[in-house]
Amino acid sequence: MTSDIKIWSRELGFQETGISDAKAEKSHVERGLLAWLNEGYHGNMDYMAKHGIKRSHPDKLIPGTLRVISVRMNYSPPKTKNSWQVIEDSEKAFISRYALGRDYHKVLRGRLQKLADKITAQIGHCNYRVFSDSAPVMEVEWAQRSGLGWRGKHTLLLSREAGSMFFLGEIYTDLPLPVDDPIDNHCGTCRKCIDICPTKAIIGPYRLDARRCISYLTIENKGSIPESLRPLIGNRVYGCDDCQLVCPWNKYAEVTGESDFSVRNGLDNASLVELFSWNKEEFNTRLAGSPIRRIGYEQWLRNLAVGLGNASSSKNISDALKARYNDDSPLVREHVQWALKQQSLQTNRNKII
Repeated sequence: MTSDIKIWSRELGFQETGISDAKAEKSHVERGLLAWLNEGYHGNMDYMAKHGIKRSHPDKLIPGTLRVISVRMNYSPPKTKNSWQVIEDSEKAFISRYALGRDYHKVLRGRLQKLADKITAQIGHCNYRVFSDSAPVMEVEWAQRSGLGWRGKHTLLLSREAGSMFFLGEIYTDLPLPVDDPIDNHCGTCRKCIDICPTKAIIGPYRLDARRCISYLTIENKGSIPESLRPLIGNRVYGCDDCQLVCPWNKYAEVTGESDFSVRNGLDNASLVELFSWNKEEFNTRLAGSPIRRIGYEQWLRNLAVGLGNASSSKNISDALKARYNDDSPLVREHVQWALKQQSLQTNRNKII
């Protein structure tokens, strides 16, 4: 059955599959999670604390769970503008490469359900539930235990064959399947991911302060972005890939074969001004089916305003910001006004020079 599951998994578009023991000892993982929560590193992500031990005890979430089937699927889209070139062009909007196409939650859950259907068709009824970043599941921990890779110092899963640019998904099941062996950590003394982080959110190996992470600030954070962090965000308007881009193992990252993850709306190389000009209807229409849409139009404008404030000063950018100076949203107005001040300061500096 285990062999069949891995064959079916590849046929469904997953690059690798592993199986771990849901009952295995993980007290050190729980201690680490609790310490992380006690430090407040989760910020406003209250759901991280809300579910308690369900996150580390699958049988508390789905009674009877014995095994976790973990899968990974590559997401790096083909024919994408070089990430560093976009990041270094202050007038462009950098969007994390996983979010350039269709929402991965739907894609992975659909494929995982098909895998579960194949399993039940083969053996009959069994209890299971599929997940893709959709419940209190410690995805990296289960993937690591199943031999799909190891946890990198940036806290993401790393694979010798594929780097880190892939999605993870799981099936919790009561089937007593044979488990796979974990693999060794291969980060060695490298700390490139720690050193490159624009906001110094990676406070040490395997320790992330989400409150400083650009992915958290632009996606999970619903309110105002701390003013001290805004200049450090640069033009990263949805997520941040710096720690992955600099990782040596990502030279092995493979381009995805999934058309759903291909670039839509030119988001791999779009200008900040262009995206900032979208009205709410355009936002909802153009980003239908995109993971970006879940942050909503207000946060989208907030993020773009920060990017425009960090861009090289120009009349084009100032005019775009002034057009939203009296925006209906207090959140957008606050960030637009900050951005205009930044543009003004840059203009004055340029005159002095």
